[in-house]
Amino acid sequence: MNWQGRDTWQQTIETTLKGLGYELVDAERGVGGLLRVTIDHLSPPGAPAAERAVTVDDCERATRQLQRVLEVEGVDYRRLEVSSPGLDRPLKRPSDYARFVGLQVELTLKAAFEGRKRWQGELQANGDDWQLLLPAQGDAPPRALAFSIGEVRDAHLVPVIDFKGRARGAMETAPPDGGRTR
Repeated sequence: MNWQGRDTWQQTIETTLKGLGYELVDAERGVGGLLRVTIDHLSPPGAPAAERAVTVDDCERATRQLQRVLEVEGVDYRRLEVSSPGLDRPLKRPSDYARFVGLQVELTLKAAFEGRKRWQGELQANGDDWQLLLPAQGDAPPRALAFSIGEVRDAHLVPVIDFKGRARGAMETAPPDGGRTR
């Protein structure tokens, strides 16, 4: 199996996806020749997070193009899996952190701070580093947890699911008797 240097095959994937209007969130090699690629819609620096979710059609489009490019570049793999990052999108690069400022993030630190490693709060820029605005607890005011990306083991968005819009729409179209027949 031709295991080119990680930077080479990852750069090939990233360049290909960028040409299609997608951002490479993550690329990893798995057992049995699996090449797993996670994509998102490309957002210009400083722009708010993309409102559109990655669809099956997006994954199919990226898969077809990547299959062609990886064959030409001689990247050996047995199975290519392209997917969306999901609602709990991981944050891996400084550009990810910058893109999602103002959103709720859960992160796990490499070393415990105040006896714990997992923290959740609103992501904010803090000079060249970052901070989480932690919610108020009891009578104590909100506080901030400052950190650098190097101190983070894992970070991802906290999923926000709004069922109100869906429920409200369903209620408006339901018959007055709730759909019961007499």
